[in-house]
Amino acid sequence: MQNQSSTLHYLAAEAKTLLQLSLPIIITQLATNGMTFVDTAMAGQASAADLAAIAVGSSLWLPASLLLRGTLMILTPVTAHHRGANNQKSITADLAQTVWIALLSVLALAFYLNNGETILNYMKVAPEVVPTAVGYLNALAFGLPGIALFYTLNSFLEGMGNTRAPMVISVAGLLINIPVNYVLIYGKFGFPAMGAVGCGWATSLVYWLMSLLMFAYIRFHHRYAHLVDFKQMVPSLGRIKELLRLGLPIGISICMCGSIFAVIALLIGKLGASNIAAAQIALNFSSMTYMIPMSLSFGITIRVGFSLGQKNTWEAKQRAISGVITAIALAGISTTCILLFRESIVNLYTTDSAIKQSAMFLLILAASYQISDALQASTSGALRGYKDTNMPMILSCGAYWGIALPMGYIFAMTDWIIPALGTTGFWVGIITGLSLAALLLAIRLIKLVNKPIPV
Repeated sequence: MQNQSSTLHYLAAEAKTLLQLSLPIIITQLATNGMTFVDTAMAGQASAADLAAIAVGSSLWLPASLLLRGTLMILTPVTAHHRGANNQKSITADLAQTVWIALLSVLALAFYLNNGETILNYMKVAPEVVPTAVGYLNALAFGLPGIALFYTLNSFLEGMGNTRAPMVISVAGLLINIPVNYVLIYGKFGFPAMGAVGCGWATSLVYWLMSLLMFAYIRFHHRYAHLVDFKQMVPSLGRIKELLRLGLPIGISICMCGSIFAVIALLIGKLGASNIAAAQIALNFSSMTYMIPMSLSFGITIRVGFSLGQKNTWEAKQRAISGVITAIALAGISTTCILLFRESIVNLYTTDSAIKQSAMFLLILAASYQISDALQASTSGALRGYKDTNMPMILSCGAYWGIALPMGYIFAMTDWIIPALGTTGFWVGIITGLSLAALLLAIRLIKLVNKPIPV
């Protein structure tokens, strides 16, 4: 009995430590993702067509941004490792090589975004939505260097143990994004009214500002100034390859979950502007709530990985368990809030009564997968701590792309099994796929925590 009480006390203490570690990351993620929320909400007040354009455009942008963010995230553990070994030369070198990875990524993503019209036409998105969505994507392309640099410097600072500065700059960026959006969407102070396209320009300008602020902070801060050495900017193909080998699995894993929602939003694009708008409200808000378990998973990775580095498998197991329980508890709060305040949430996005009714129903469905989403995110974080990344990626890909997407399409767009359910059918697929992913990842984590792990 005493041993059980001691374990519960440890789990509670670990949950508190995990939250303290993850809170700045959560705020940073919410702030950066909040810019899409602001774009969606403010464009929705302009017109249903602008809201639909944001929905379609962000559906193409979201998977790319998640892949970019996840890949550049490798700089965090690499920097932390060098910092622990007091190897400042390697910190400088890997920061420089990650900047090269960021620049190479910008070239690939610029090509991708500038071919958005071809992709949207291939997906047979409603023709009235395509031109504005393409304008939004082209505006985002202007901000790609700023976005990639911000992600790189953010990962560097987190690796140096500084999560406060990225949080402050991200929140400042979110607050600046609101008035810039207002000016460019509605055409104030002599600017033309650009609608949804103005959201893209606002986001690009704000990310450029955020990256410049982050660079200035690092360049002139006494703790980091000496780590920025432009002489180290000569590319090292061997080190770039190694960083990509470590970073791409993280990027792909994060992208797998987020991109399924983006593809579904594109498929919903065939159902017309009103359906796109309602679906975007539910997808956008649920992506905001997902930032909490996703950020928490980063903290779980750090805590579990640190214990395994000390060869303390018991502590690693307890930290994994505590992290999963904490994520599920927070998801329970999110679920309750969505159900209780769904009408108020929808009112932030639109005044159109038809869209509001549809979106409120979809939010009920979104609430039903919050716990599954938190479970798969937290178990993925723990598995990364156990250096297990390939199999979770395979399991997630199978659940999302092998189950969720085909099932959603069949129920939403065809009469093969039952009469087509429209947008609701896609949510049936999402709920099923997320639940399966959570179950499979939980089973794998249980197996890992109950056997000795070589480290």
